[in-house]
Amino acid sequence: MVRRQHYGHRSGLSDAGGRPRPAGSVPLVDEASLIVTGAARAAAERIAREVWQHNELSLQEVRSAEVHRRELTDAGFTITTRGACGVPTAFVAEWRQGNGGASVGFLSEYDALPGLGNAAVPRQQPREDGQTNGHGCGHNLLGAALTAAAIAAKTQLEHNGVPGTLKVFGCPAEETQGVKVYMARAGLFGGLDACLHWHPAPFATVANIRTAAGDVIRIEFHGRSAHAGVDPWSGRSALDALELLAHAVNLMREHVEPTARLHYIFEAAGHTPNVVPDYARMYLVVRDADRERIRATTAWIEQAARGAALATQTEVHFDHFFGMHDILPNTPLAQRMQIHLDAVGTSDWTDAEQQFARACQTEMGVEPAGMASGVAPLPPETTMGGSSDVGDASWLAPTMGITMPTFPLGIGLHTWPVTACGGMSIGARAAVAAAEVLARTALDVLAD
Repeated sequence: MVRRQHYGHRSGLSDAGGRPRPAGSVPLVDEASLIVTGAARAAAERIAREVWQHNELSLQEVRSAEVHRRELTDAGFTITTRGACGVPTAFVAEWRQGNGGASVGFLSEYDALPGLGNAAVPRQQPREDGQTNGHGCGHNLLGAALTAAAIAAKTQLEHNGVPGTLKVFGCPAEETQGVKVYMARAGLFGGLDACLHWHPAPFATVANIRTAAGDVIRIEFHGRSAHAGVDPWSGRSALDALELLAHAVNLMREHVEPTARLHYIFEAAGHTPNVVPDYARMYLVVRDADRERIRATTAWIEQAARGAALATQTEVHFDHFFGMHDILPNTPLAQRMQIHLDAVGTSDWTDAEQQFARACQTEMGVEPAGMASGVAPLPPETTMGGSSDVGDASWLAPTMGITMPTFPLGIGLHTWPVTACGGMSIGARAAVAAAEVLARTALDVLAD
């Protein structure tokens, strides 16, 4: 169960300062009871469990997307779009009542990460089925809570006979080429009065943050092979061009602003030292505070790539294939969400769950403090170095989210303990608590 220690003290029908809402607000939230119960809670738990079991990578989430569509269809939603924006595992589900009223969107995700598979045990241990992918970012829980929140909100709207529109966006590939960018471009977020999201974390807070904007680039060099010992002068090394570009990017670090991030890998760099490589490829990500800075840095990198090709007499193909906006915070929505997060609070962890968490911490070499309890006060708007395709939605509709503890304190995302906790009761309990906050916030928007 989630904590309800603030119910009756701070009503969800008041503003951030505890003042009554304007006349005309329609009470949809019964502060004396939970909203995510019965069918909605069961849906959250099933989605969390089944998507964790599937562990499908970005753009491969066929079964995971179907789990969400099944639960939404069973709850009375209509799948209005399959394969949204040309992505087979993306979808849009909708439910409306009356004249449609206000409209709230829910941004569900469900992709896993390679190499982070783990059994649901408090140590690094492969799954018995040999599955090496894992939900090391907790997207099985993320999607479960948002879909369940939409189902719970629908139940309340039906019970009260209040008009409203609920849209669940099935958003695959957040870890790679987030489909929200393409959904934004296609206008799918148009007309929303609010858009809600959340993310697993080691603590509970309103995500009043501005993430970084980002560009994703692949740079290919084509040269000419030759025998590296007999006649290297006949070749033109694509690897030389790649190394020259990498050197240029590293020299750039002195001259970009502190908000910038440049990181890359070599995806192809030849096969044997005895052959001059005729092909090489870099995969590069650029992040910065906003799109204006990103555009300037990306243009600079493209100039460097073309310069490296000139210097090595190779040819270059610069593929700037993806980019994201920074998240645009929304203070009034953050303040209202804080009210509901304070009211719901974090889960009441069992002794077994705390022992599980402390065992994970011990394995990771951090203080065995267990799972977090309590809620952080509303943070000031801050900027972080990571990026998310939620940003593109936020520039088209008021957008806000929360974090909820789904793994132990002192543990970072994209690690095996996140996968492990997401496959047992800690993760499921946290998903239900997050769904409660999201559902209450959605009803608040629809009522006010």
